[in-house]
Amino acid sequence: MASAPGPQPPRKGNLWRTVKAVAWSFLGVRKGAEWQEDGVQITPLQVIAVGLVAIFLFVLGLMALVQWLV
Repeated sequence: MASAPGPQPPRKGNLWRTVKAVAWSFLGVRKGAEWQEDGVQITPLQVIAVGLVAIFLFVLGLMALVQWLV
């Protein structure tokens, strides 16, 4: 009889690791081993939060670029 899985250890991803993972996702490239490591250490909430901030900064950067060109 299989025993129930025990509690999983807490994820210990830090802000810099999450920022790197989101930045590589924007570019669409990532090493397989690092991608799997990120999946273990970074929570989905961290990825969503950093992703939203990155999108906001990207849009602000585009708006600034357009304003500067025009």
